Amino acid sequence: MSIENLISKQNRDGGWAYVRGGSWTEPTIYAMLALSSAGESIAVRRGADWLRSIARPDGGWPPRAGVDESTWVTALVGLLPPETIGEAFHRKAIDWLMDTTGEESSAIYRLRQWLLGNPTPASDRDYPGWPWIPGTAGWVGPTSFAILALEKEDHRRASRKVRHRIEGARQFLLRRTCEGGGWNHGSSRPLGYPSRAYPETTGLALAALRGVRSPEVSQGIAMAKGFLADCRSADALNWLRLGLRAHGELPPGFCTPTDVEYRTTQDQSLDLVMTAGEQGQEYFWG
Repeated sequence: MSIENLISKQNRDGGWAYVRGGSWTEPTIYAMLALSSAGESIAVRRGADWLRSIARPDGGWPPRAGVDESTWVTALVGLLPPETIGEAFHRKAIDWLMDTTGEESSAIYRLRQWLLGNPTPASDRDYPGWPWIPGTAGWVGPTSFAILALEKEDHRRASRKVRHRIEGARQFLLRRTCEGGGWNHGSSRPLGYPSRAYPETTGLALAALRGVRSPEVSQGIAMAKGFLADCRSADALNWLRLGLRAHGELPPGFCTPTDVEYRTTQDQSLDLVMTAGEQGQEYFWG
């Protein structure tokens, strides 16, 4: 998708849909990042106005207007430069992320499990991740997005508290690698036997583990390269590009296969953002 086509798909309220219809937080933020890479300030400003209009009182963001609960998309808001959304709104997003953990790490949940004879593993207690929705378990996807947002914040304004949360969340990811390498939704043995890695979450987790050296990361890189060679999913290719680039392992001169279809605003916007990053204009890291 061209920048002009992306602008033409902006809704009257300032947001973007996944494909068509009402505005959603996730595609709106990706579209704003893509447009920022091209210097399109007017459309970005309209998107920021819409985001501010749906911000929740608790400092988080819902997936769309009319949803009365903050969710994981708050991490995406945290990825936006503070000057785009406004310093006060940016600060609220970061605070919301810092106060949110997967239910398995909460004291009430651990007590309930102990009373039931199911003690909580130390890794869940000591290394909390993030859930898609508050009050549920932590997963690889939202944890990776939260790490990326907090990494940018720590680079901008160093904080021991933020750094501690990032390091704990990275341990959360390292302890959830699949057998053979890579990551899926968040459980390597959900039904009692090994489960396979997914390309999308493998790319995301590698991006969140940028700068980390470990056997798990090395296996993940190898898995991601295998996915990249055969993958025909636009969403998966975007995140694999980011994850491999985070470790300097994206094959030189990589080009997206011509038979891959970029159907959604998210797919098309992220392709533009990834291309900008590969050319030195980075939006996912500080």
